[in-house]
Amino acid sequence: MTEKLSALLPDLSPWRSSRDFRLLWVQGLVAYFGSFTAMVALPLQIKELTGSPLAVGAMGAVELVPLVVCGLYGGALADAVDRRRVILGTEVCLGLLAGVLLVNALLPEPLLWPLYVVAAGVSACAGLQRPALDALIARIVPHDQLTAAAALNALRWQLGAIAGPAAAGLVVAYAGHPVAYATTVCCFVFSVLLCLRLSPAPPAHGGEKPSLRGIVEGARYAWSRPVLLGTYAVDLAAMVLAFPHTLFPFLADELGAPWSLGLMYAAGSVGAVLLSLTSGWTARVRRHGLMVVCGAAGWGLAVAVAGLLENVWLVLLCLVAAGAGDMLSGLGRSTIWNQTIPDELRGRLAGIEVLSYSVGPQLGQVRTH
Repeated sequence: MTEKLSALLPDLSPWRSSRDFRLLWVQGLVAYFGSFTAMVALPLQIKELTGSPLAVGAMGAVELVPLVVCGLYGGALADAVDRRRVILGTEVCLGLLAGVLLVNALLPEPLLWPLYVVAAGVSACAGLQRPALDALIARIVPHDQLTAAAALNALRWQLGAIAGPAAAGLVVAYAGHPVAYATTVCCFVFSVLLCLRLSPAPPAHGGEKPSLRGIVEGARYAWSRPVLLGTYAVDLAAMVLAFPHTLFPFLADELGAPWSLGLMYAAGSVGAVLLSLTSGWTARVRRHGLMVVCGAAGWGLAVAVAGLLENVWLVLLCLVAAGAGDMLSGLGRSTIWNQTIPDELRGRLAGIEVLSYSVGPQLGQVRTH
């Protein structure tokens, strides 16, 4: 019984074997907590300043283009320079942007336009940083531990996604926006200190200057690898065809349970955390493409069933299952990318991934309107 339970628990071997992975994991958890705290406080402040749903929605519009453009450039950058420097530089910029939010919130009459500028800046930094983070994992973790590392990283992200918004709601309600933004600044200061302790990660084969030619080279490589294109296509299809978040307010009203709205938004993260906490078995999976397809199919099926049910608790259970399916698919994708992509191209392929995870949900929200 104990052996069976141990087989389900997360594989901690990357944590035990790699000092840099431990540093990066803790750094990411702290940074995600700070980021998600600001992500909740920022739209709340826009709402308070304007009272306009359109003004709040405009924040998403100003975030999308910098994320896509900087994601592609960040991929080329991650293959050309020391990935540690990219991560460190963007963390410093994110801390400075949080400082702008703090100063603005302390003004007698906070201004609106800096909030949009910061939102665009944060999105740009995220686009630049994500490829370097993704590409660094395969450099610091042994090949046979990549699936376990993906599960631990996913758990880190989901913990931040749950704790950050919850803390932000309480902090803003009881202490105000300045305290929420000060919390974010402190998180990024600590994150930068941890990044300084990471080992250098210079580019493979000396690297080359980031360029459009380099980005095109990465796209050509992805096009030449059907298995990689398949993972992008499956993820994009799942998000475009079955991304239900914009329907949650209407679903909660239809079920006569407006109190359940917050739970609906959190259910996916709960499912992802549960899958991460019982992910030990995924390290023994060999057919990672099948893992991607089954996870995405589970996501879509669970969302479809949730739309047919009339009991709010069963709906929430389906959304938890959907989150677990999405996490399973994500673990398979991460393993395929990290195990099969050459190190000198890994950043550019991670940049293409940014397009997949940013554009898919946006198109899915448009389709559901």
